[in-house]
Amino acid sequence: MKISMHEPRGVSLYPYYRARNLCVANPTTTPTEPSGPAQTKHNFSDVTRGSYYENAVVWALQNGVTSGISATAFGPDVICNRGQVVTFLWRVKGSPEPKSSNNPFSDVKATDYFYKPVLWAVEQGITSGTSATTFSPQQECTSAQVIAFLWRSNGKPVASGNITLSTNYPGAFYTDALAWSDVGGLLHGTGKAFLPENHSPRADIVTYLYRNAGSPELA
Repeated sequence: MKISMHEPRGVSLYPYYRARNLCVANPTTTPTEPSGPAQTKHNFSDVTRGSYYENAVVWALQNGVTSGISATAFGPDVICNRGQVVTFLWRVKGSPEPKSSNNPFSDVKATDYFYKPVLWAVEQGITSGTSATTFSPQQECTSAQVIAFLWRSNGKPVASGNITLSTNYPGAFYTDALAWSDVGGLLHGTGKAFLPENHSPRADIVTYLYRNAGSPELA
């Protein structure tokens, strides 16, 4: 039976995540975010004080990018799917209305939380379908896909500086995105090496978005 996953806004999806075994192991280290630990209180028992993603989590909450998977859990190690990632990007951009309501995807319904984000992302060239008629919103996102989406949403900027990491992955769809992300400091200090084929957890995704926004001061 196909399960419809909704972006959590007050309704816990933790039983779903546990059942699907979508949690990955905790990092062995918890490096700190250079801008310092968040001073704003949050209620998440699984967001480690001073962790690299704590400020990003608070920023995401304050700006309506995402919420927790329950009232007391953020789910930093929970893997995100395509529908969720484009929704996060769409919200960061101010939740713009798609220019057209044309929807070629049989697996994207008008009642889905990701309906407008998907139409917008396709219009903007951020991503496309996995086929002419499917978007595959429940498909788990790799780290390569996440940075490619973010790079395209920024207008595909050309990286300048030390682009050593991307030279290990020449000719891939994400090579230029990886160079830009690396030079821009989006990938640093997470306590683990960036591997494009790995599935991307919520902690990393909100961190990339927060750093791309300039790591703004928290309210």
